[in-house]
Amino acid sequence: MGILDFLSGQFIDVIHWTDDTRDTLVWRFEREGHEIKYGAKLTVREGQSAVFVHEGQLADVFTPGLYMLETNNMPIMTSLQHWDHGFRSPFKSEVYFVSTNRFTNLKWGTKNPIMARDPEFGPVRLRAFGTYSVRVTDPGRFLVEIVGTDGEFTMDEISFQIRNIIVQEFSRVIASSGIPVLDMAANTADLGKLVAREISGTITEYGLELPELYIENISLPPAVEEVMDKRTSMGIVGDLNKYTQFSTAEAMTAAAKNPGGDGGIGAGLGMGMGMAMANQMAQQGPWGARPQSAPQPAAAPAPPPPPVEHVWHIAENGETRGPFSKARLGRMVTEGGLSRDTLVWTAGQDGWKRAEDVQELAQLFTVMPPPPPPPPPAG
Repeated sequence: MGILDFLSGQFIDVIHWTDDTRDTLVWRFEREGHEIKYGAKLTVREGQSAVFVHEGQLADVFTPGLYMLETNNMPIMTSLQHWDHGFRSPFKSEVYFVSTNRFTNLKWGTKNPIMARDPEFGPVRLRAFGTYSVRVTDPGRFLVEIVGTDGEFTMDEISFQIRNIIVQEFSRVIASSGIPVLDMAANTADLGKLVAREISGTITEYGLELPELYIENISLPPAVEEVMDKRTSMGIVGDLNKYTQFSTAEAMTAAAKNPGGDGGIGAGLGMGMGMAMANQMAQQGPWGARPQSAPQPAAAPAPPPPPVEHVWHIAENGETRGPFSKARLGRMVTEGGLSRDTLVWTAGQDGWKRAEDVQELAQLFTVMPPPPPPPPPAG
């Protein structure tokens, strides 16, 4: 074996790339002076492509496989440089490995709210976020349009641009979709496919594609969501009048359980709520329906009726006399027509009683002294 054959065997290169970063899109194979020997072995693994750049010009793209860099399998390179000198004429080219795997779980989101016109709420501001995946479909175009001469190009260097494209197309699709805000949650899958299809035309020019785009959430500003929550609560409550009565009754119950709290304030509050609820129910009628006419001012309360005066009947000599008022009976006591033993009766009394035994009439006999005691017996 001659010295030329020996040196040629010693300098045959093995060109390959093992990616251990999981976020690198393009990696340049570093070689001293960028010299690649004739007959070098090129290994392109699955999920990769190798792009040869010769003197600043795209020369060839190799798909997965094992290649011997010789004239017969590099027709494009042959037209760029003579290969007939073997080891004595190594060619200077740059080899870029491009990952064609799918990069997943990439985040996107709207930095600022999107203005849209909702058919129910009118003008609204929307925010959205989600995930997407991307992969290189045309390594040569991607290298020319995006990478340039970068020796190591990562996903972070292009994700910002892709996110901007996604947000731009998402804003346009949402604004022209006509889907109500309340129905967007049921249409996120279709919206994601529609946005991905609109984006594909733009990123294809970069040699990329978006296999997947997911919309995880579409939200309104917090103030609007708070109002919507109140609206939902009103729908759950139903009849506000009945709910007010129920809430008042609950407050009265809570106040009654703590009558001494805060110096009786709770009890007073409960009484006030009770009176307010009573007035409201009185105005609404027996079925809780408010009358159609305007409420009239409340009239002054009428005075209570006078007390009913008892009248009395007297039993005397087997006959009944009366009725007599208490005042008349008092005059009869003075005149001697009514004694303590006289039987009297009034409505509601259980049978005839001695006048002295009736508490209401017993006081009539205290005005007159009792009868004198009988005289002592003669001695």
